[in-house]
Parts: sequence; structure tokens; C-alpha cells
Amino acid sequence: MYNKLLLAILPLFLIYFSAISQEYNNEFGIVSDNDAYLFYGQDRYYTNGLFIYYRRAVDQHKLGDNLEKLTYELSVGQKMYTPLSGYGPDPRTHDRPFAGYLYGKAQVNFFNQKEHVWKIALALGTSGPNSLASGTQNLIHTTVGLYKTSGWDYQIQNEAAANLDVQYTALLHRNSAKSVDFSLESYAQLGTVFNGAGLALVFRTGNINQLFHSSYHSATISQNNKTKKLQERELYFYARPQINYVAYDATIQGSLFTNNSPITFSVRPFVFEQRIGLNYATARFTLDYSLTFRAREIKSSARPHQYGSITAYYRFN
Repeated sequence: MYNKLLLAILPLFLIYFSAISQEYNNEFGIVSDNDAYLFYGQDRYYTNGLFIYYRRAVDQHKLGDNLEKLTYELSVGQKMYTPLSGYGPDPRTHDRPFAGYLYGKAQVNFFNQKEHVWKIALALGTSGPNSLASGTQNLIHTTVGLYKTSGWDYQIQNEAAANLDVQYTALLHRNSAKSVDFSLESYAQLGTVFNGAGLALVFRTGNINQLFHSSYHSATISQNNKTKKLQERELYFYARPQINYVAYDATIQGSLFTNNSPITFSVRPFVFEQRIGLNYATARFTLDYSLTFRAREIKSSARPHQYGSITAYYRFN
């Protein structure tokens, strides 16, 4: 009887452990940002974002000695912004412009063996009515039974969008138990939509992997790994306080070259934000939930704002 039970259970164990050790070199996923994920009825400013990602890892045996991993990434995304309320028929009540941003992005990610990470991306798209943001928000509100929006007639006008984004991260310290680490994260943006830079300190604690294997950097995919992971599964809490320097934001200020938008505002040059989150990742899946708290960023009566993010990734060969 016990032998039969063992024979019945053994294949399940083999499937389970093979799944843990399996490498997957492709990843597909969705990230959804929305202030409704805070669960207290807020609906303002950066009110919704939806992003679809595809990533692929290069054969690591073909990389140089110092480069641990190289991945390519393609994504499409849409961001939408409103004043304090999505119902704003009177433009005199607007404390932020209605605005949309739709883009496609190509990105390459370099992971150094010393846990330095470079991410370089080029995004092309459009802001304004061509971003389809007003239709998307109306569809969402109709689907879930929210109020009817009004005010998109005053949105930021159409403008071709091109943006170059560069991000650099370096590990600062990881404790001997491999359960806590700190890293320094920086970025710079240059283009027709966003211009600026930022610096953040990233804290993680729990079952964490090296930066070149971690779901935090979407680095779980691999092809012929050079270095063994610290953990087969990750489960960790993270916090990221960040200071941003905003040189230009077309979703607030309108076109960088010809400002023909009916309502625009100036930006506050320095904006603090805090992100906290919980991440769980296996060989196949990543699930992440985070909250972002952002200080006042507009020279108007606009308040600080917050939003939540839900991430789901699936890996395959």
C-alpha cells in the first residue's frame, strides 16, 4: 500500500522540483496602476496606467566575463491624468490638466556580476487626444458603474512623443544572512514628454535574490545561468524613498515646443515620493502589489496623491 502511494506521489514531487529548477527565457506580463487600488474612493491626478510587457533573455554563455545577464524588453503603455475629479465641466475648477500618454517602448537591460544594473529605453508615442485616454476612462467608468466623466475637451493637445530613459542601480550592502539588502537607484529622462532625473534608496527584506536574478528588476528570466540563485522562490517586502527633479512634464505643461493646450500649469522642480510593496516570485510567476505616495508636483491647488500598482508576470520557453 505504501509503495503504491509513493509511486502515485513521486511524479508530483518530480514535477514540483523540476518546475523550481527550470529556467525560462521569456516573460509576458501586465502592470496596472490605479488610485482605486488604495480602496478609499480617491480618483484624481495620475488616475490610471496600463502596461503590457514582453522580455527575453540572451544566452548567457555568449556574454563577457563581467556581464551576468542581458535581456531585451518590448512594452506598450497608456497613462491618464485628471484634475481632482474626473468630472470637471467647469475648467476653472481644474487643478491639473486632463492628459493622456500612449507609447511603445524598446529597452535593453544589462546586469553586471557585481550587481550593477543598467536599463536603457526608447519610447515613441503620442500625448493628447490621440492617446485615447478619454475613451479608456469612459469605458472603465461605464464598466464598473462609476460617475460619468466630463472635462476631456480641455485636455493637453496632440503631440508626437519621443523619450530616452536611462536607469542605473548599484548594490550597496547585503547582510550575511542574505535576507536584507540596500541598493542605490538613479534615473534620467530626456525627450518631448518627460525631462528630469531622480535618486532613490531601495530596501528589501525577506527571501531575496541577487539583483541580476531578482523579480524586483524583472530579472527572473535566464538562459544558461552563470551564477546560482540565492533563493528558488522570492518573497520580500521593499521600500523605495525617492527624490525627483522635474525639468519638464508635458502632461502638466503641454507641448514642449508649441503650447496650444487650453489649460496648463507649472511644475514643482523637486518632488518626493515613497513606494512600498510586497513581491512573490517563483520560477514561473511573479505577483507584486505596491503603493506609491507622491508629494505635490504642480504649482496649483493640487494636493499630494497616491496610487496602487498590481503586477503579474508569466515566464515560458
